[in-house]
Amino acid sequence: MTETPEARIKRMKMRSWRRGTKEMDLVLGPWADAHLDALSPAQLDEYEVLLAENDQDLMAFIFGQARPAPAIAPLLDQITLFARDRLRKV
Repeated sequence: MTETPEARIKRMKMRSWRRGTKEMDLVLGPWADAHLDALSPAQLDEYEVLLAENDQDLMAFIFGQARPAPAIAPLLDQITLFARDRLRKV
């Protein structure tokens, strides 16, 4: 059975909020809630690749300690800026 676009986004939001580390939950969860509904299918595919990364690697990418794969770098830059802006408002 094929997954509907709505079910895919719901699954991806849940995966964004339940990463395994609270830090990544708080980075990816709010971004997913704010942006996933507006992404194209191709952009959702990119986000699926990002979700497959482990939390430690994602944190290293966000903190600039490692370089992400080119396929996810632009999306990860957007997420990093969103998280930084969000934290500045707290």
